[in-house]
Amino acid sequence: MVEPSIVTPSLRDQLDVVISTSGSLDFLEGWRPFLKNYHLIIVQEGDSPKTVKVPDGFDYELYNRTDAERILGPNARCITFKDSASRSFGFLVSKKKYIFTIDDDCLVAKDPLGKDIDALEQHFKNLLTPSTPTFFNTLYDPYREGVDFVRGYPFSWREGAPTAVSHGLSLSKPDGVASNQKNQRYVDAVITIPKGSLLSLNGTNLAFDKELVGPAMYFGVVREGQPAGFHDELWAGLCIKVICDHLGVGVKSGLPYVWHSKASNSFADVEKEKAVSWEKEVIPFFQQVVFPKEASTAQQCYLELSKQIKGKLSGVDPYFSKLSEAMATWIEAWGKLYAS
Repeated sequence: MVEPSIVTPSLRDQLDVVISTSGSLDFLEGWRPFLKNYHLIIVQEGDSPKTVKVPDGFDYELYNRTDAERILGPNARCITFKDSASRSFGFLVSKKKYIFTIDDDCLVAKDPLGKDIDALEQHFKNLLTPSTPTFFNTLYDPYREGVDFVRGYPFSWREGAPTAVSHGLSLSKPDGVASNQKNQRYVDAVITIPKGSLLSLNGTNLAFDKELVGPAMYFGVVREGQPAGFHDELWAGLCIKVICDHLGVGVKSGLPYVWHSKASNSFADVEKEKAVSWEKEVIPFFQQVVFPKEASTAQQCYLELSKQIKGKLSGVDPYFSKLSEAMATWIEAWGKLYAS
């Protein structure tokens, strides 16, 4: 018996798909069965006025740097258009409650039985069911069908917390693995990342509740004096996790999978990461971040975080002073765009 989809037309209308691209969008053909009924926000990377071609039959908006400058004015400087960090602009202009973002080198993955994985279906399952950040359930996500809370799990905590982020995974070669072997290990599991634990976020397969944490999902300014080994998506993960912890909302990781087709030199990536020195200061900083009680929204938390970064990390590398200013500009742009 095929389990009925939870994605009703009304729920589908509450989500935008944000895609950052530097070239071809041919990958959308493989996603057509799953994305044909969704609205796409496509952000063109780079400064070229050339417009990318979107396959016929998709409902979409297409933006580039010129559009950002027209819509945001001087605040557009907080958006990087040199790489996939440009997806932040798509997050900003979306008017929907939920966002799903995917890279243009990600294909539909298959489960162990050879069936195409509907990533949107699973992301919705993750976002629409509670998280358990304060007490780990050893059977993983207790809200999945056929799973329950383990013996001894406090009954008063079984209602869980709202889920703000659904962090999907990739099949193929994972980031930072010094080997030429593909990651083909499919794990049928979803877990809530415990409160107080950080995560290495991958932006290639990610969904989130914009109403809960939208202002905190910012990929920063990159390639402008950044230290070696700095990754915009990893930075976004550190920021979003400490803010989710403070706000009492959850981050789930695991299903769904996509197939990441881009080839990379993992040996070079690992050597580059070995040269990273800033993380020795940055990780402890995030482990010790404390927000004031009056910071009750993602917007307030992110602005407070930008101030703490400027005060405590600017001495680690001058880039963090620039980044903290960009974070504040991002919040200003967010406030102006949604003031009405």
